[in-house]
Parts: sequence; structure tokens; C-alpha cells
Amino acid sequence: MPLHCGNETECLHFESRAGFHRRTRRNQPISPIIETNKLERIQIRGAEDPSVRWNGAFAVYGGHGTTQSSTIVYEIEPGGRLGWHTDATEETQYIIAGTGELQLEDGSTHQVGPGSVFVLPTPLRHDLVNVGNETLRAVAFFAAAMFTQTFDNVMLPPNTHVLGTPNRNG
Repeated sequence: MPLHCGNETECLHFESRAGFHRRTRRNQPISPIIETNKLERIQIRGAEDPSVRWNGAFAVYGGHGTTQSSTIVYEIEPGGRLGWHTDATEETQYIIAGTGELQLEDGSTHQVGPGSVFVLPTPLRHDLVNVGNETLRAVAFFAAAMFTQTFDNVMLPPNTHVLGTPNRNG
């Protein structure tokens, strides 16, 4: 049901789909569809730990397709892992393929595989290890348009403990 207002392009309205209401702007295009399988991946490696090795790409982040969230696609080859780190914002992960072991700072471990979804609240220190024999593929959703991750290891590139969205410096 549209709200009545003077400026049609700024008028907000509500849509109902199966009882879910969302607020949208009229004539505002949605973010473009991202073909994540075509995104160039950056190879990330641990400077001191050869098991820290994964490839990732930002699908969207603040100012580049979103205003309040960020999304990363990444892969870990068999025997590799993300590396122990803490995120500056809440993270939700969805495992597309492969088998992993989610390790948490309290010593607990959780097996994850295709279809697994888990939420990592801030500031929970964690790691994800590929324990299978195929590539682990996942999507990580972050509840901020700009964020950082602080790793225990120095990460290459860029030879620092801190990784994050490209817009984090400005």
C-alpha cells in the first residue's frame, strides 16, 4: 500500500509477500546481480603458517552494491584453513561445498558442510579448517558496510594482521 507524499520518487511504500513487509523506494534499482564464480579471487596466505591459505573476493560492500552490509565469497583447498581471527562485526556464513571444522576460542569444534549456516558474534575468535578432500566453498555475510578482521598471523598480502573491506580506509 503506497504512502501518500508530494515527491513521487522519494515516496516510500510497502510490499507484502507471504506476510513479509519490506520498505522500498519507488523506481530505485536493486543492486546488480553478481556472478561470484566470475570474480577474481585474491590468494591469502599466512606468513608464518603454511596451512593458512585461502582465496577470496568481495562480492559487495559499502558504496559498491550495499549500504549496510558486506559479502565475501571464498574457497579453502583441502588441508588449508582461514587462520585464527576476530571480526569487528557479526558474521553469518553459508557453506556451499566441502567439509570443514569450525573451531571456536573456547575449544569447541563443529563440523560444517553443504547447507550449513552459522553466526559468529563479535568478538568471537574462530578459525575454519577444510578437513575434507574437496574444495570448501562458502559465502560470508557481514552486518556492516565496512569492517576489519584481525588475524593472529601476519597475512600475505598485504603483510599485516588486519584484513577487511576495501573501503575501510576512507
